[in-house]
Amino acid sequence: MRIAGKGLKMDNIAALSQKLSKASVKRYSNPYLEFDWPESLSEDSWWFSPELSSLSGTALYDAMPKEQKQRLAFWELVNFFSLNIHGEKALLQGLAKRLYSHWPTEISEYLHHFLGEENKHMTLFGTFCMRYAKKVYPSKAYALNENHIQSVEDFLFFARVVIFEEFVDYYNLYMAKDERLHPLCRAINQYHHNDESRHLAFGRKITRQLFESHAGDWGDDTVNGVRRYLGDYIQATWKEYYNPWVYKDAGINDFYDTYLAAWRHESQKQLRQTISSHCFSFFVTSGILAEEPVV
Repeated sequence: MRIAGKGLKMDNIAALSQKLSKASVKRYSNPYLEFDWPESLSEDSWWFSPELSSLSGTALYDAMPKEQKQRLAFWELVNFFSLNIHGEKALLQGLAKRLYSHWPTEISEYLHHFLGEENKHMTLFGTFCMRYAKKVYPSKAYALNENHIQSVEDFLFFARVVIFEEFVDYYNLYMAKDERLHPLCRAINQYHHNDESRHLAFGRKITRQLFESHAGDWGDDTVNGVRRYLGDYIQATWKEYYNPWVYKDAGINDFYDTYLAAWRHESQKQLRQTISSHCFSFFVTSGILAEEPVV
């Protein structure tokens, strides 16, 4: 069924951008002053909520002693922060490209805050990883074909932002509230959520508006291609949460087989679907996706 186009209207997004810019100014913070960074950290603490572990629900995880689960938790947090670093590198490039382009000035003004906050997040995550793990895990994501017209490219960029940050924010909120976790871990997750709540409000609004404005002019083939692209991006994003090098650092010998088994495990499929549910609901109710993907 062909989707009717409505024409690009950015007045409501410009108004939201002004509101979010004021909130960013009011809540401006310096990550260098927000946190106390100990000289070293012990792996013998909870750094990642056990329920969110990429091995939770598996027989291997159930058989692990507490000490190894805590070691795994530390390296899963390093992987999570590494994913954020790589995601935000791509985000910074996309946001900078759209500054002072074809949209109202109010949007560019907010994109400056968006850029600044994401840069601070990279500094925060990078500081933790390099200070305590001495590394950032490389990205395993593969490049998706992006030979699109401008309206499709803009839409897909902000749709990727929403998907990536919806998943991340679920982890942020859960771990910020988890009293079992080390205070530094909880504080970093809370700090990130505070900014991401504004980013997500902007991302959802502009993603929906871009789709409603342009999809009717794209044609069925392009709309279907956009939906396939988003499905591929969702799968690629989720696979990065399963990192064989995390398992190796946690002392698991058959780390690559563990990676394959974890991805396929039914309990992990259920976990991914639970974490994704809010994000998928947005895309389906907006008419962007015809149905919820299976992850």
